Amino acid sequence: MSNDLILTLSCPDRTGIVHAVSGFLLNINGNIIDSQQFGDPESQQFFLRIHFTSNTNLKTIREGFVPIAEKFQMQWQVHDSKEKMRVLILVSKQGHCLNDLLFRTYSGALPIEIVAIASNHRDHEALANGYKVPFHYLPVNAETKQAQEAQILQLVDDLKIDLVVLARYMQILSNELCQALEGRAINIHHSFLPSFKGAKPYHQAHARGVKIIGATAHYVTADLDEGPIIEQDVEAVDHRLSADELVQVGSDIESLVLSRAVRNHAEHRILLNGHKTVVFA
Repeated sequence: MSNDLILTLSCPDRTGIVHAVSGFLLNINGNIIDSQQFGDPESQQFFLRIHFTSNTNLKTIREGFVPIAEKFQMQWQVHDSKEKMRVLILVSKQGHCLNDLLFRTYSGALPIEIVAIASNHRDHEALANGYKVPFHYLPVNAETKQAQEAQILQLVDDLKIDLVVLARYMQILSNELCQALEGRAINIHHSFLPSFKGAKPYHQAHARGVKIIGATAHYVTADLDEGPIIEQDVEAVDHRLSADELVQVGSDIESLVLSRAVRNHAEHRILLNGHKTVVFA
């Protein structure tokens, strides 16, 4: 029986990498379905994603690849492409991204399993129940923040979570939580030129007469909204739109950008390149 697998790797760029990897795949009777690579002349790093099939079992493949990885100083992973990532969604009062992720997952458009939803408000408990996803109410204030974040991490550990998605979760994560979730937490936020912070950013944008609004999905880091960017999109707007209409346009873009970012992560298409990402389409 053939296994459907994805190999991703990054390493210092040098000659012989592709030859070594393709030779290894030949030795395990691997059949390459898709292969994408990128050599960055600035960081001098090489990035590779190969989707392949093989009748060799995954454990044997991983053990056999170790000598090649050590020779080329690779950071690498081999995944079963049919194994869905287990996802925890964090949300506050704005539910458009949550609703979009739930529907796309339920309809089969997103290759993930939403294991649980956690929120500091009860606004979307009924929505979670409608999709039969366990809902965890985790209220938080300045005094309880540390304990509440410990509860989030406990959920991550207990439920064997692969990815945490901040679907408009309006709480700033502590440095400790950001570090614990490094590389496996995705956030979404609005993108404006100029930038508008604080309450009602779309209303601020409307008051300034912006002509483009958009959204950015990125990995969570201790630097607020400055993690490696995964996906972005924009849409032109004009003077005819009210502030409420801008909110609707922004909500649609945020939902779309976040779902794309989650899909790319779930399909192992993203590799970190310093403070940037390489995203193989």
